[in-house]
Amino acid sequence: MLNHKLDVSYRPGFSNRWLLVVNTQNILKVTRKTPEQLARTVFGKRAAKYTISACHTDPFVLSDVIQFCAPEPQWSAVDVATGTGHTAFALAPQVARVYALDITPEMISEAQKLQAQNGIANVTFLMADAHRLPFATESVDLVTCRRSAHHFSDIFKALGEMKRILRSEGRLVIDDRSVPEDDFIDDCMNRLDRLHDTSHVRQYRPGEWKKMLEHEGFRIDKIAPYVKHRPLTSLTDGVSPTKQRAIHRILRRLNDSQRFALNLIEIDGQAWINHWYVMIACRGCESKLPHSSN
Repeated sequence: MLNHKLDVSYRPGFSNRWLLVVNTQNILKVTRKTPEQLARTVFGKRAAKYTISACHTDPFVLSDVIQFCAPEPQWSAVDVATGTGHTAFALAPQVARVYALDITPEMISEAQKLQAQNGIANVTFLMADAHRLPFATESVDLVTCRRSAHHFSDIFKALGEMKRILRSEGRLVIDDRSVPEDDFIDDCMNRLDRLHDTSHVRQYRPGEWKKMLEHEGFRIDKIAPYVKHRPLTSLTDGVSPTKQRAIHRILRRLNDSQRFALNLIEIDGQAWINHWYVMIACRGCESKLPHSSN
């Protein structure tokens, strides 16, 4: 007979991610799916749409990413959590070799189709986790990570791995969802994104990024927040009716000042809302800072 005492431990960012399992001793306990496991499920189903996603194929943002990278033709680059490969493909003409990594096989399959269609020869796709990069220490010149760090279950470990594989003075470029230094927007956008995508962990403020990167021994060259005004369907498409209703319920309850803060307006009968991002260029040239004792 099963022992129904539940063994539950809580960590921030993992609420509503519990999975009941029965172990070999027939003790019922609760474990949690990691964001990486959830990402494989979510993005396995959505992979095809990312090949044509206007957000991920945005030529202006990709051009800015390349400018932040300032790549050199002899460089080797690693694109972490490449998705369907748009950043890797943008880098390919600028460097000698790009290694593009993702944990979702369906994403890599879509990326390889795009690669074949466009005849890009110097990109190699690999199945790999951002927390365990399959490269030797100080072996690459450039690491990019675009629109994915908000899914990482251990952001410090992932950044530490990126720092580890970079050569001295090697460059890291991050482009990710973000939130401004505003408590309401921070809370609201992260709640909306968790409803849109169960693998979402946190979109970080620019100030948080600065502290995290400096802690891991990076020297920041540039940090540039930016905003895109997008239709609300960018949050509701592809999610369950229950979660769609939850998103609309959150937005219906906002007061006028909160709606103004989110730039939540109607255009031609459709709701539009701000999405915040941040682009960062930094170099891995300093020792990792010790953890604070405070």
